[in-house]
Amino acid sequence: MSENQNPERKLKASGLPRHDMPEQSPRKRAANFEEVPYGFSLQTAMDEASRCLQCKKPRCMGACPVHINIPEFIAEISKGDPVAAAAKLKTQTALPAVCGRVCPQETQCEGSCVLGIKGKPVAIGSLERFAADYVRLNNLEETPQKAPDTGKRVAIIGCGPAGITAASELALAGHEVEIFEGLHYPGGVLMYGIPEFRLPKEIVTHEVEGLKKLGVKIHLNYLIGQMQPLGELLKDQFDAVFIGSGAGLPIFMGIEGENSVGVYSANEFLTRYNLMKAYDFPNFATTPIRAKHIVTVGGGNVAMDSSRTALRAGAKSTLVYRRAREQMPARKEEVHHAEQEGVNLCLLTNPKRVLADENGRVRAIVCAKMELGEPDASGRRSPVEIPGSEFEIECDAVVIAIGNRPNPLIPMTTSGLKTTKKGTLEVDPDTLQTSMEGVFAGGDVVSGAATVISAMGQAKKAAASINKFLKGEPLKEPPASESACA
Repeated sequence: MSENQNPERKLKASGLPRHDMPEQSPRKRAANFEEVPYGFSLQTAMDEASRCLQCKKPRCMGACPVHINIPEFIAEISKGDPVAAAAKLKTQTALPAVCGRVCPQETQCEGSCVLGIKGKPVAIGSLERFAADYVRLNNLEETPQKAPDTGKRVAIIGCGPAGITAASELALAGHEVEIFEGLHYPGGVLMYGIPEFRLPKEIVTHEVEGLKKLGVKIHLNYLIGQMQPLGELLKDQFDAVFIGSGAGLPIFMGIEGENSVGVYSANEFLTRYNLMKAYDFPNFATTPIRAKHIVTVGGGNVAMDSSRTALRAGAKSTLVYRRAREQMPARKEEVHHAEQEGVNLCLLTNPKRVLADENGRVRAIVCAKMELGEPDASGRRSPVEIPGSEFEIECDAVVIAIGNRPNPLIPMTTSGLKTTKKGTLEVDPDTLQTSMEGVFAGGDVVSGAATVISAMGQAKKAAASINKFLKGEPLKEPPASESACA
């Protein structure tokens, strides 16, 4: 057996301990919107990068939705050349500084690192962030080389993670690319949904500027389906279209009192604090949410973001989730940070109704205690209500963070564009082409609300199909001949 095939032998080759990023103290960060981790120094990054075993068949690459050559960029850091590392990253991903911060590395690249078998995996996410930050902060970033102009034009609908990724891939391939974004800032969920303490907005803005350097044009406040139908884009102006409009329509619980004043979707709540700067009122003309006790409903990353934002708004923060801790879909790091900062986790607790005062404003939320029963269709044990366990949590605001679905505007205004029962776009799983020829889609508008990196992975796959479509090549490989002699 070779060294590459023997994990235990390889593990012994790395004697250096893993370096984890230093971060703000919980008490300090709970009162500000500054980023929690500080990032690596050059020397620390080099030390951490030197732990990588440079596997001949790296499992980390296979676990990355955008298939970054992880050992390649880490090797450059270990040699003390973060500029070369960043250059290699930028040819493979449009958002390295973003992914290094918000990707669930523990279940993807780092979760597959061979060093994690008996110890801590290489801090791949932290190294990706370091390389991207280093060139940005030192003004050393290089714009990737584009292919010659093809004369083809592609429209991208949505400037979130999927749209940005598809635009970058197609611009690098030599196509003329234009993005149509319905809101007034580019970035999608990166700008509107993820809080500043997890993803500083200057980083999103910087990544978008990188797109512009590739020649991508961005039209803001341009809502396709309202200002112009999708079919018109394809017929009159562009050779292909990519839909990456995300899943921005919030899902509510449908419980009594949910329309009370003081009940918000996580979308609205986070947008106020991320973009409208409600925490700096009155310098920005947006009415702030002045609540003393905010209850967030949900157990995913968005719920963590909302509950941690509530603390920074000066409120007491409680998170209510109907399942157990080990069933929470949020990243363990986010749950840990929330608890450190002072969020009260109320687990195995299910909201039943919202109570309002005589003015229709939230005064409490009624919940019931739950216990785990038999596994449901997903394999998780289903929560079952404990009879007679109802109780009230006094509060003056409730944030619902239980998921989102795609806005139906585009399919409603586009004849021939098929959707699934869940409202997502119907696509060919291999090519990501929709029911309309020349129209492709990826990200949350196809998968439903998921992660930034999964949206990027789908967009990269769709971009490869669009390249084939524009070249007149078959989108799928023809079936192999039954006879090798035929």
